[in-house]
Amino acid sequence: MASSSASLPALEAVQVLVSSLADESPVVRESSLASLKEIAPLNSILVIDCCVSISKGGRRRFGNMAGVFLVMACAVRAMDPKDVDSTYMLKLAKIATSEIITSKDFNADWQRAAATLLVSIGSHVPKLMMEEVFLHLSGSNIALQSMVQILADFATVEALKFSPHLKDVFLRILPILGSVRDAQRPVFANAFKCWCQAAWQYIRDFPSDPLLDTDVMSFMNSVFELLLRVWASSRDLKVRLCAVDALGQMVGLITHSQLKAGLPRLIPTILDLYRKDQEIAFLATQSLHNLLTACLLSESGPPLLDFEELIVILCSLLPISCINYQTHSSKFSISLKTYNEIQHCFLVIGSVYPDDLCAFLLNKCQSKDELPTIGALCAIKHLLPRLLEAWHNKRASLVEAVKLLIDEQSLGVRKALSELIVVMASHCYLSGPPAELFVEYLVRHCAISDHDIQMHKTSKEASFKIIPFQTFQNKNLKAMIGPVSPSELRVICEKSLLLLAITIPEMEHVLWPFILRMLLPKKYTGAVATVCKCVTELGRHRSFQTSPLSCEFNISNDIPSSEDLFARLIVLMHDPFAREELATQILTVLCYLGSLFPKNLSFLWHDEVPKMKAYISDLDDLRQDLSYQETWDDMIVNFLAVSLDVVQDNEWIISLGNAFARQYALYDDDDEHLSLLHRCLGMLLQKVDDRIYVCGKIEWMYDHATISIPVNRLGLAKGMGLIAASHLDTVLEKLKHILDNVGCSTFQRFLSYFSGRVLEDADDTYAALALMYGYAARYAPSTVIEARINALVGTNMLSRLLHVQHPTAKQAVITAIDLLGHAVINAAELGISFPLKRRDQMLDYVLTLMGRDENEELVDSSAEHLHTQTLALSACKTLVLVEPRLPVEARNRVLKATLGFFALPSDPSDIIGPLVDNLISLLCAILSTSGEDGRSRADQLLHILRQVDSFVSSSVEHQRRRGCAAVYELLLKFRNMFSGGVCGLGCHSSCTHSKQIDKLAQRKFSNLPSAFVLPSRDYLSLGERVITYLPRCADTSSEVRKLAAQTLGLFFSIALSLPKLATSVNYTDIEVSYSAMSSLEDVISILRRDASIDQSETFNRVISSVCALLMRDELVISLHTCTSAICDKIKQAADGAIQAVTEFINKRGNELHELDISRTTQSLLSATVTISDKHTRQEVLNAISCLAESTNTITVFNEILVAAGRDIATKDVSRIRGGWPMQDAFVAFSQHPVLSFSFLEYVVSVLDTPLPKTDMDKGENSNPSIEAQNDNQFQQAAILAITAFFRGGGKIGKKAVEQSYSTVFSVLTLQLGSCHGLAGLGQLEPLQLLLLAFQSFCECVGDIEMGKILTRDGEHRDKEKLIDLIQEVASCTSMKRPKEVSPISMNLSKALNRHQTFQREAAASALSEFIRHSEGLSSLLEHIVEAMCLHVSDESPTVRSLCLCGLVQIPANHVLNYIAQVLGVIVALLEDPDESVQLTAVQCLLSVLSTAPEDAVDPILLNLSVRLRNLQICMNEKMRSKAFAAYGALSKYAKGSQHQAFLEQVHATIPRLILHLHDDDLNVRQACRITLRQLAPLIEVDGFSNLFHKQVFSSDRRSDYEDFIRDLSRHANQFLSPRVASYLASLIQAFDSPWPVIQANAVYFSSCLLSLAEDQRLLAPYCSQVFPALVNKMSKSRDAVVRAACSFALGILIKAFNPLASATPQLDQADPSRSNIFE
Repeated sequence: MASSSASLPALEAVQVLVSSLADESPVVRESSLASLKEIAPLNSILVIDCCVSISKGGRRRFGNMAGVFLVMACAVRAMDPKDVDSTYMLKLAKIATSEIITSKDFNADWQRAAATLLVSIGSHVPKLMMEEVFLHLSGSNIALQSMVQILADFATVEALKFSPHLKDVFLRILPILGSVRDAQRPVFANAFKCWCQAAWQYIRDFPSDPLLDTDVMSFMNSVFELLLRVWASSRDLKVRLCAVDALGQMVGLITHSQLKAGLPRLIPTILDLYRKDQEIAFLATQSLHNLLTACLLSESGPPLLDFEELIVILCSLLPISCINYQTHSSKFSISLKTYNEIQHCFLVIGSVYPDDLCAFLLNKCQSKDELPTIGALCAIKHLLPRLLEAWHNKRASLVEAVKLLIDEQSLGVRKALSELIVVMASHCYLSGPPAELFVEYLVRHCAISDHDIQMHKTSKEASFKIIPFQTFQNKNLKAMIGPVSPSELRVICEKSLLLLAITIPEMEHVLWPFILRMLLPKKYTGAVATVCKCVTELGRHRSFQTSPLSCEFNISNDIPSSEDLFARLIVLMHDPFAREELATQILTVLCYLGSLFPKNLSFLWHDEVPKMKAYISDLDDLRQDLSYQETWDDMIVNFLAVSLDVVQDNEWIISLGNAFARQYALYDDDDEHLSLLHRCLGMLLQKVDDRIYVCGKIEWMYDHATISIPVNRLGLAKGMGLIAASHLDTVLEKLKHILDNVGCSTFQRFLSYFSGRVLEDADDTYAALALMYGYAARYAPSTVIEARINALVGTNMLSRLLHVQHPTAKQAVITAIDLLGHAVINAAELGISFPLKRRDQMLDYVLTLMGRDENEELVDSSAEHLHTQTLALSACKTLVLVEPRLPVEARNRVLKATLGFFALPSDPSDIIGPLVDNLISLLCAILSTSGEDGRSRADQLLHILRQVDSFVSSSVEHQRRRGCAAVYELLLKFRNMFSGGVCGLGCHSSCTHSKQIDKLAQRKFSNLPSAFVLPSRDYLSLGERVITYLPRCADTSSEVRKLAAQTLGLFFSIALSLPKLATSVNYTDIEVSYSAMSSLEDVISILRRDASIDQSETFNRVISSVCALLMRDELVISLHTCTSAICDKIKQAADGAIQAVTEFINKRGNELHELDISRTTQSLLSATVTISDKHTRQEVLNAISCLAESTNTITVFNEILVAAGRDIATKDVSRIRGGWPMQDAFVAFSQHPVLSFSFLEYVVSVLDTPLPKTDMDKGENSNPSIEAQNDNQFQQAAILAITAFFRGGGKIGKKAVEQSYSTVFSVLTLQLGSCHGLAGLGQLEPLQLLLLAFQSFCECVGDIEMGKILTRDGEHRDKEKLIDLIQEVASCTSMKRPKEVSPISMNLSKALNRHQTFQREAAASALSEFIRHSEGLSSLLEHIVEAMCLHVSDESPTVRSLCLCGLVQIPANHVLNYIAQVLGVIVALLEDPDESVQLTAVQCLLSVLSTAPEDAVDPILLNLSVRLRNLQICMNEKMRSKAFAAYGALSKYAKGSQHQAFLEQVHATIPRLILHLHDDDLNVRQACRITLRQLAPLIEVDGFSNLFHKQVFSSDRRSDYEDFIRDLSRHANQFLSPRVASYLASLIQAFDSPWPVIQANAVYFSSCLLSLAEDQRLLAPYCSQVFPALVNKMSKSRDAVVRAACSFALGILIKAFNPLASATPQLDQADPSRSNIFE
């Protein structure tokens, strides 16, 4: 090995690697650097010498000195200590320093690398390296700071080796410190810091070693003085900061006397840095912490600072300590670190002077400045747990000092105080009254409302002020302290209060029962939820059921009574969405406090509270209920009512009433809680029998109600109504008194003279009175209200109420009238029926207050006005339902005044929705109360429906939805009027209304025949109504579709139950009708369950059912009036109408008379002219085709086709507005079950005429004649017609196409060839039309895949694309329609004899695919093979290739009969002069080898192998990949006599395969992988095949490929050593490959084979060839990938053969001046 390695040019290799460090490619540079680092340990001296030799002249001549220095540093580090030569190291150090001292640059990459080299030298010979650096430590040296930085780096890396030389460093550094410029001082200061840190590490590791002797201490003191007195006072901030940072490390090393003398200057210097940003503050705090530790905690003497001297430090730190370390800014970590360092400073001071520090902090808590106060509180919070024993006797003073901050206005102080309270409580600092004071403090801030928070956000003034403090006036400090928001303060206080209740057991006696007092004050309302949580948590630790607790509660005078608690909590439950789940918390706490209330309440609440919690448990779901608030308030009032029912203590109830009365002072006038409070007090008074008490509380309620506020007014009215349930006369007496005094107050009149507010006050009073009267009537007993309502209506009170003008006052009056009507209805429900006097007049009042009358149109759509109209519609409905029956004129007036509301916009939906619902209910009420008999009610129904029709067919979706909903509800009401299922008032099942209506009907109609009681079916106008609503079943809105289907179902349900006139005798059979009705009901049921199901299916079922349900006369009317339905504004609806008309004609056209058909046709034609939409017009034409079934079809076809030809010649049919009618007619005929067959036959006969002849082979085309032009136009019209037939024929047209499939396909395929030839001459239109027809053909027959093929590549002008197209189309046809293969093939095989080349190519393309599917058709196969063999020698290369492709696709069970003939053709064509034919032959060979028998391949195996190897080096990537793949396929035939010969060829091919595993082309890589796996078993070596199944083998990454090469090389050297030499020979030849990546692969593979060889002497000749070649390529190759591979390879080979061991002498011989290279 030594001899072989000695012959290698190792020196040249290392030199070229070093030279490559300056390569222009970063990849090559990195590769060379990695290789050099790998080989450096083998011969460090040689590598270093090469680096020095190559890089002579320094960075001016060598572009990558950084890389050179890094290699040298690596080599130096790798040197064995015994091989280190001081002289040699000195020379290396001089090289590095010589580069550094010649540049003014600092901290460049090459300088850092040179410093790394010097540090590496220092690791071996520290003194030598430092002496070299010392030589350049002069004030005049331009590289002075670089040298100092090198010493700093060395101290950091080798602290223990540096520290013994600390004295020498100081000896050289001190003399030049005075001349150091400001720009250099940060480097020196940082160096001093690093040196001190190294000294600290050395002292810790070797405490007994006297490192800091007298001289060192003297030097240290001198440096300390210089840094402190000069540098720390520099104007340059960076110098000052670095100096302070270094001083922070020095304070522990200098003498106490020196430190004490420097304190007066050092402390202010450090504190001055706090004026800067947070990063500087952090460094300053670190230095200050080190200083305080050295001054106060030193073991060598007493503290150097008295507390008085520390005050200035404390005063400076306090503002900084309030830094908001919880900020989310990018400086979060720096803020937190600074805060912690400051607290460590406080702890150091506190550990020495605990009492003084406590007194100081308490004094600062009373500062007028905010920042020191916050800082003091933060410090106390931090120190309190850590100085617990030292501050034990300071408890009282701490508590008193904190108490003085209770009223502080600053939010920052409040936040800090809140956090401190928790710390104090956790360490038992709080007890007695002070503890209660602090608890109340937390509660007060928990009560901050959302309104306060929003006001704080929008306020222009800062919510908390930063008062400038004396020591620091820099504004940057304010930025360090984040402002505290009220929301943040509230969250902190809530958490603090909960912590007191949950985690601190000692606070339990403080909180209970004191915390209950926090529930009552108005100012603490916002904190009730948190307080309830605390009470709940306390309840989990205490037993509220024991008598001692009750006693404790009762004897506490300051604790609220149970009545006040209950009254307060029950009202606060009003808002279920209140913050912190207030309602849920209240319900929970009531259960825990159950023992404080009268007996039985806790048992009741145990059942009722879970129900109430369940209602508000899912707030998101609750928000979906628009009436959730009203429902929740009703539940609260009911909860109060049932609670009062179980209380048997009247005194407690009276006391509770007084408590409710006291609650009025806790809420503002506009607070919605007042409304609930009115109701609660009203419910309580309902349970009280003391009239005097009730009168007093009624007066109290009215006096404390602000009736100008609607919500307050409504609550008062409901409260009065609840009282009226038991004290009606008392309430009415109060209301009369109020009414009599409206506007009569002298003082009020006096004020109105100046303010003009009497009208508004009167509006409020009238509104309140109206509501109170209404709710009094609503809740009063029905047995006593008739006389009082009559008396009320009989007065002029209502007319006085009409003068109100404010919208809310109008709403109140309307609500009152509605409540009066409901009172009458409710009385009727109980059997107390009486008419409402002046009902019509009251109805006029409501319409007047609504803001519109019979002469007005739409009204103002403001929210308030819309709400007024909503209430008015409800009141109108109520008045319509009461007796007496509404006159016709009044009904019409109401309809005219209200129907326009259907046109209102959809927003605001929360107001418009109820308004429309009320309108529909009003229409139903009008219908239910109108008419004397069935016919009149049917007429009224049609009258209303026709007025709603404009909304049903509107273009606006929400109008259609409203109209359909109204129609459905009206029909439902109409049906129930005669079925008895629902009463006239809307009640389901049996009720008093239905009984009364039944009795009334019996009295009215008992003597009349049934015809007068029930309307006739004919009066429903079903034909007109059905065609009106049927389009809505196809509407775009699912809701409209569902409503329309339900409407039709209701119509026919009603119709089937009604009698028919005697003239209507031709109606469908009753059984068919009921069956169709059942089907329609099934569809409706499906739509109700899921409105998103398939629309077309449901619509078809609806049409089918309707068609069966209509009588003949009704059907005729529907067809006659279908124009408006077909022209519907919604396209989907119009299409649905056309579909319905077509269905009617198809199913019941035989019932139509000639006149009926004529009129129906006229209607359809009229719709066709009107409709511009192409699809809709096409559907109408389809309907016309149904009527034209018996006409002369040929005449129609000829006329339409000729007309189409004229249009093509004279018009641009593609741009006709609204579409081309002729094409629509084509589609209509194609869809007809009878016309479609004859129409297709006619068009195919026209297409039989060939296109004009052209000399396509010569590229010439003469001008066509006029006759030829007409023929072309006629043929183009035929193509358009058949295209339309394919596209629009549907199932019927498809059936016709299916019957003529082979003929159509053959014609289209051959025409593709002809049209492609015309396209080559510039005539593109025929090809475009034909492709469009072919695509339509695919769509028609359902071959989606074939259609995708046709549309995939555009117009297919290229020949290859056309061939691929035809082959793929033929393949699709063969697979999907095997029966069509034979007739199509016979037609196309004849076309191979045609004179047109393009037609022959088209036929050959199709036949090459059809032959694959001729299995079982031996005669057909023989015919096709014969035809193809005749044309294998065709003059067209395309035909030759296609015929060969066809021959190799013979079915497997027939291929043996032709295999020899096919293989012979392939062998011949592998040497075809046309490369495309060669590629086809290789591809065909791959196909044949999958099935060919051994006896057929064996004779030509070697012949094929040679030809394929020749093709593997082809520049065509596809050819290479296929040749590699085919070579792998040959492996299975390597048996018998040809085995050994073929194996030799395999071994010759393996290197090429390995190299192309990482080819640039992906397909080549894949082919090589597959081929290697196939050839591996032939090698017959253990484990060889396993190499080709690893993940790295299949990876495309370069690193994985290299891993595979190494594994393969190792295996080859172990098991295939005889073959390695031949492999290397092939690889060396590949060094000249035309592909750079293959060259790189060959370089790497050969180096791996050589480096991993077991006996490298045998491969020495190849190594001697490879090594120089790599060196040569490394220096001359233009490709970076090759150079990078060579660098890696050289590193591998040098490491393997280690020629460097003998290279040093050669270097000496080669360069005798080596000793002078450093000079």
